Amino acid sequence: MGIRQKKIAAHDLEIGMFVSDLDRPWHQTPFPIQGFHIRSQDDVRSVLSHCKWVVIDVAEIRESIEQNKSGSRYSTDKPMRAGTSRELVQLPPLSIREPVSYENVTSMKKELKVSRKLMADAEASLHQVFQAIKEGVTPDWREVATVTRRMVASAIRNPDALLWLSRTRHHDDYLYRHSLNTAVWALVCGRQLGLNEGLLNHLGLGCLLSQIGKLDLPGHILRNEGKLDAGDFTTYRRYVETGVEKLLDTGLSRAVISVVQGHRERHNGSGFPEGVRGDRIPLLAKVAGLAEYFETLIGPRDGAEPLTPARAVNLLYDMRNIEFQEDLVEQFIQATGIYPTGSLVELTDGQRGVVVSHTPERRLWPKVMIMTDHDSRPLKSARIVDLARYNESLGGQESLSIAECLPYGTEGLHPEHYDVTGAESRWSLSRIVGA
Repeated sequence: MGIRQKKIAAHDLEIGMFVSDLDRPWHQTPFPIQGFHIRSQDDVRSVLSHCKWVVIDVAEIRESIEQNKSGSRYSTDKPMRAGTSRELVQLPPLSIREPVSYENVTSMKKELKVSRKLMADAEASLHQVFQAIKEGVTPDWREVATVTRRMVASAIRNPDALLWLSRTRHHDDYLYRHSLNTAVWALVCGRQLGLNEGLLNHLGLGCLLSQIGKLDLPGHILRNEGKLDAGDFTTYRRYVETGVEKLLDTGLSRAVISVVQGHRERHNGSGFPEGVRGDRIPLLAKVAGLAEYFETLIGPRDGAEPLTPARAVNLLYDMRNIEFQEDLVEQFIQATGIYPTGSLVELTDGQRGVVVSHTPERRLWPKVMIMTDHDSRPLKSARIVDLARYNESLGGQESLSIAECLPYGTEGLHPEHYDVTGAESRWSLSRIVGA
């Protein structure tokens, strides 16, 4: 059989495809020059960090590359839609028993005062837990459970504060940041779904502990999660089972452990460690898996350029009923917006800033803290513009909207240098003199 080559956008890569050419010289990437198979969504993310388009060998496409539980061979016996590895799995809509309707009861300004200390405490409690496990002693779970309850309470009162801090707060350790931010995205989604406070507590704690199994991984695997060879990937995927083993018989609830166990399972059965699918994945694990994947796409990481939040949202939307259940994806986007809080953006008039919050009714017109002028020069004092309110006052004139979402670390855009509650630069001369 001959090999037919096809040029596709990097974000359209699917598990099982064989990449035979890139849009740039091979030596500028970490990929093997002889080509490679896409084994996981981590592979897709790795390609996205280097390429806009690639060439695939159609005859080389495998239906799926899933190692069986024995680890001895690859299995390709899952039925797929003809000509693709993207199996569609349709399920009835999610049904939440006695859903809770939440409303913001505090302002972002007030909630930030609480949440800043909360996030610091959360990082400290995670450090305590992770360090205890490294040393082979039983952690004191009470502190991290207490922090989780505080995070849930904050997300219930006003989720924008935690979202803002998760995107602008710097963490020294990748695992801490990844665990914390995953928990925040999951709590925001769970709040949107109407999960009660008890379920949100299980969800948040499970997300915070979901990465514990990675403590046993070799350093080179942790540093290169998105570009592992077959042998290292086999080792990597065991982190879920390792984490569950560490948490069994600790007194943690079954719901918490099920989040850790199921957060890498996927709707169409392409996940691990068990390869379960659809309604066999617990609801809280589904939410955690979606949140963890989203954070993987947008989280800054050495050696890999993250996706912009808007691009990551689009990628999730393309995965409806494939890797993630359709209505869960839609609820996540409803909760976070097209441009999630913390997204760096450029407006149609050339000004640049960061998304502060949004409303579901006007997802394309969020509140934006403007940090540069029309020529991308940093402002001494930022200002917040509510695009929805601003555009309503224009009448028939041309509206002001978001032209594009900008990459993390875009030069001249430093949200952490501003007090978002007053949108004044923390480093302004007037504040230093008046201190």
